[in-house]
This record gives sequence, structure tokens and C-alpha cells, in this order.
Amino acid sequence: MEAETLRGKRTLLSGLVVFLAAGAVATWVMRRAQQRGTSAQVAHLLSRPPSRPAPTIEGLDSLPPPVARYLRLALPDATPIRSVRLRQTGTLRTDVRSDRWMRFEAEHVVAPPAVGFVWSARVAVAPLLHVRVRDAYVDGEGSGHVSFLSAFPVHQAAGTVEMNAGSLHRFLAEAVWYPTALLPSATLQWSPIDDHRATARLTDRGTSVALEFRFAGTGEVTGIYTPARWGAFPGGYERRPWEGHFRNYERRNGFLMPTEGDVGWYEHGEWRMVWKGTISRVTIDE
Repeated sequence: MEAETLRGKRTLLSGLVVFLAAGAVATWVMRRAQQRGTSAQVAHLLSRPPSRPAPTIEGLDSLPPPVARYLRLALPDATPIRSVRLRQTGTLRTDVRSDRWMRFEAEHVVAPPAVGFVWSARVAVAPLLHVRVRDAYVDGEGSGHVSFLSAFPVHQAAGTVEMNAGSLHRFLAEAVWYPTALLPSATLQWSPIDDHRATARLTDRGTSVALEFRFAGTGEVTGIYTPARWGAFPGGYERRPWEGHFRNYERRNGFLMPTEGDVGWYEHGEWRMVWKGTISRVTIDE
């Protein structure tokens, strides 16, 4: 009887080992597939031709004064940024009402001339557990993809009017990290508000968005605001007021850019932060 019990335990243990091994292999295979998908999307983005005319540093005097002051401060010359890679760390939450903040590490790849980006983040959801979040705007299409353990897809969406506009709003807001994208062109125009604010309107492949940029007296962009950005909420897509802030500017490759930022939505007139990050590394391809 003891021998049969021992054999049964060994069989159970062997089965458990096989099950765990198979799970580990499946996770590795799926993770590699997700990594290839991200790499392919980044490669496609970086291969795209410019979708907007090349901006120039000429004619800054015709811009609203705070915009002209900022661009002269932020840009070392007229050399365009072909691509930029940002390494980010910080915290985020998935709902403005949630008390649960999760740490993330992200790689953000942007091709300003193509008006596109790919943001891939590893978000810790519990000890030893994480989800991979990949947001993108490529060829005029916004997309979002979430996978458990960077392997198993749990959510994906792409190409809706709301996602396209929301992603383009994000590209415009984050242009403080690739400021040549804020030079005026046929697709980006500035209009004045007052001595410390101006509105930028960006149009790409039929989608048009506008943001209010706010400037410090010393020239830097301190924040952005729109009364109506598309976002995903528990009840579905909604247009809500959206605001972000930037600080701790440093020069990277001659370009002046913030190293810290946060962003959030307004709910019932109150601003609620949902993302806070720090730039730990910047690689610029001019």
C-alpha cells in the first residue's frame, strides 16, 4: 500500500512538473511573439516617409510671442529630429477614481516627421505579475494592446475615430520631448491666447486636434490642456477635459526638454492625475 501511495505521489509530481514546464514554454513562445509584434511595429514606424512638410525655423517672429520664445530656447538649430527613444519610469492608474497606483517602465519610440509613436510599458500589477501595455499611433491609426505577462493578449483595439484622435492628441502633447514637431508647417498652426498661452492645431490624415500650451516666463512649456480629448472610461469612450504638466528641463543633444511630467483627466471639475513619469534616458536621431 505504501509503495502504491509513493508511486501515486511520484506520478502526480511528474505530471505537475510537465504541466509547469509546458506552461513556461507556452509563455516564452507567446512572449517572443509579442516582442516580435512590437519590434515590427517600431520598424514600420521608423520606415515611414514624412507625413507632413518639413518644418523650418524661419518666420518665428510671426508666431505668438510665447511660442517663438519657447522654440528659440528649445531648439539648438533647424536640424529636424528623425526619431527619438525615451526610457520612462513612473506610476499610473487605470481609473481616475482608483486608489491603486502601479509602477511601470516604458520604452517610447517616436518618429516626428511621420507623426507617429509606439509606447511599450511593463506595468507591475502584483508581486511577480505584470501586464504589457502597447499604445501606438502609426499611419494615422491609434491602437492599444494589453497582454498578461507580456505574453497572453487580454485586450486590443485599433482604428476607431476616438482612438485616432486621442492618440494624435497624445503625440501633440508629448512633442515637448521632440520639439521640432512644434515648428509651424502646413499641418501645424499656432494661434495666440495671451502672453503665456497659445493654441496648437495639428492635422494628420483627416484627423485634427488642438491643444492649449502654457508657457513659463522663462520660456519653457509648463503644461497642456484641452477641454475635449477622447478617452476610454468605464461607460465607454467619452470626450473629457485633459491636462498635463512638465518640469525639470534639461538639454539633451542640444534640445531643451522636460525630464518629468504628469497627466490627468477632469471629473466634475476636479483634475485627477492618472500618470506620472520621469525620463531616464533619451536617444535622438537627427
